[in-house]
Amino acid sequence: MSQTTEERFSAALHNTARAWRVALDRRLKFLGLGQAGWLTIAMIAKAGQPMSQTELANAVGVECATMVPMLDRLVKDGLVEKQLSPTDRRVKLIDLTPAGIELYAKVRAEADVFRTGLLEGIDGQALADATALLERLREAIERLP
Repeated sequence: MSQTTEERFSAALHNTARAWRVALDRRLKFLGLGQAGWLTIAMIAKAGQPMSQTELANAVGVECATMVPMLDRLVKDGLVEKQLSPTDRRVKLIDLTPAGIELYAKVRAEADVFRTGLLEGIDGQALADATALLERLREAIERLP
């Protein structure tokens, strides 16, 4: 049974995103963190300010209950710290420690080399068009009820 273009696109999007994360995870194994760990650290670093556990779970794409043990391990490893929110004592804000910032610099350097190598030889206009399409899809998804 042949697939429609839409079905092929959906499968390609899912499989490519998964393959990208798995390949990058293999490249980052030497840092001693799995995908969930380095992704969590990257999301905090990219936010530029402390994030609540809920915001962080949403950014990483996991349930809050899954985020708690991950954060506990990262706290134990000295990579993140939890602080009470100054405006809501029920909310814990997560931020990187100096060791977490240093680890993120390594993650970013490796990810930059990885991305550059993968995209080498891809036509610039094709890359720009694909990026614009993916951004439009994400925006449409975010508008869904």
